[in-house]
Amino acid sequence: MATFGKTISLFLIEGDPNGRLVCELSNWNGKAYKIPRIKLKSCIDRKDLAACGIYFLFGKNDIDDKGMVYIGEAENIFERLKQHDSTNGKDFWNECIVYISKDNRLNKAHIKYLEHRCYLLAKEAERYSIENSTIPANASLTEAEQAEMDEFLYNIRMINNVLGHKVLETITEVNLSDNQGDVGKTLYIKATRGADAEGKQTSEGFVVFKNSRIASSTTKSCPKFIVELRSKLMESGIINSEGVFTESKVFSSPSTAAAIVMGRSANGLTEWRNKQSDS
Repeated sequence: MATFGKTISLFLIEGDPNGRLVCELSNWNGKAYKIPRIKLKSCIDRKDLAACGIYFLFGKNDIDDKGMVYIGEAENIFERLKQHDSTNGKDFWNECIVYISKDNRLNKAHIKYLEHRCYLLAKEAERYSIENSTIPANASLTEAEQAEMDEFLYNIRMINNVLGHKVLETITEVNLSDNQGDVGKTLYIKATRGADAEGKQTSEGFVVFKNSRIASSTTKSCPKFIVELRSKLMESGIINSEGVFTESKVFSSPSTAAAIVMGRSANGLTEWRNKQSDS
């Protein structure tokens, strides 16, 4: 993400923060719409949505509350979204974010390239369950076109974040500045019963990295909510049967993260250390 300032304008079409909105970025020919599913039919008044573009359908899994996303492209965005909203469409989504060009410069090859790249980034990020049944095909672009679309993609990633969906960002990318003490630095726990983990403080919370290992058991005095959260993480597959994180996981605080790893009450401010050491 950028290390320099950006100006983003948001226009609430109905004056309702929970309704349709338009998002634009200074000095960018792109344009984004965030549209609740229940407001889709109202978008018949937005003539520019009959354009070529890329879109994200967002929802949540009721079982584990994990985000779900479908990434697509269309030469007529509004018509494609109506198909997804039909009785034969996709059931899971409740809002979408759409990206088009204000000057109609996007063509079929451009949006195929963007769809493919967005899918790969979402797959790498592992934040959302991806509802695409196949990997979107890539498109062949000239060097100049690819540079232009990579800039377009950069802005898609940023605006998605601003609109509440970090679907294209890996957890470890969302860091605070490294010049703020230990913030942004990799920290470690190596403790009894096999606990061996790495993590980092980020703007979202404390992240325990993929492949970290938790203690093989919990102590008798381990808080009940930690025991229950450990079980939930194992049931969901985030921690496998061998006690290893299968993906990076954000926790609300360093202490919760440390307690999960160590299987006991823990002060995360002291247990997470700059260098690996035996406890």
